[in-house]
Amino acid sequence: MMRRLFWVSVAALAIVACAKKEGAEPAAAPAEPAETVEEPAVETADARLERILGAQPDDAKARYQYRHPMESLRFFGIEPGMTVVEVLPGGGWWSKILIPYLGRDGKLVGADYSLPMWALFGEFAPDPEKQKTWAADWPAGTTGWCEEDCAQVSAFVYGSLPEEMKGTADAVLMFRALHHFARLEDDGGFYTAALKDTYDVLKPGGIVGIEQHRAPAANSDAWADGENGYLKQDAVIAAFTAAGFEFAGSSEVNANPKDQPTEQDFVWRLPPTLATSGDNPDLKAQMEAIGESDRMTLKFRKPA
Repeated sequence: MMRRLFWVSVAALAIVACAKKEGAEPAAAPAEPAETVEEPAVETADARLERILGAQPDDAKARYQYRHPMESLRFFGIEPGMTVVEVLPGGGWWSKILIPYLGRDGKLVGADYSLPMWALFGEFAPDPEKQKTWAADWPAGTTGWCEEDCAQVSAFVYGSLPEEMKGTADAVLMFRALHHFARLEDDGGFYTAALKDTYDVLKPGGIVGIEQHRAPAANSDAWADGENGYLKQDAVIAAFTAAGFEFAGSSEVNANPKDQPTEQDFVWRLPPTLATSGDNPDLKAQMEAIGESDRMTLKFRKPA
């Protein structure tokens, strides 16, 4: 009996010892939480454009009520990374928006009237010697219009489209530039030539976006030939479709029903030029009450 109790006690002690030994192993440390790396938020095209528009100077913003840059670029389908031709970029009102908006993956190409066409502007013609080097000078002049994440900038002159630029553009934007082509068509076929260069520079499926002073349909075709700044919407559509473009739509975003010119008027009576009211405060107030011109906003597409 005693021997039996002895062996039972030994067995019990062995079990306890094993339990203590197993229990002596330290518990596994809790797993470290995986480090979370936050992906930077991707800025949408609309947010990017809104940011850029908000950074423009006050004198540029004052014209948003007439030029509607956000709505116009949306309608034309302009996106960062595109190659965009801007016709008659001038002092850069639109370029200062487009260069940062298109971004480092995009390109802005300025396009100016030809030297023979400028020669027909008389006292309003720029220095012909400077115009000879415009395609090289204009891109250099855009320095400072964008600080970071900026589109590449280049230029060409209508009538001298470089071969390497053909078929490269996603869009051509013509902001109030058509009337001069139209009014001088009979003097050198400039409208016809411009439409051909516009067609040639675009990729298949590329877009032409037009903002142009709009003549009342009731005014005569002779008055609405571009000499007074205005063109008829139907005439513009007819010219582009005849040149091979597909009409892709219109918008009233830049319409101004207050602008009702008679055949004694021209567009430069209105802001921002106010050509007829410099010394007449009452007339100036009337023109400012009308605001900038009534404008058609049209979109065309080069067939794919």
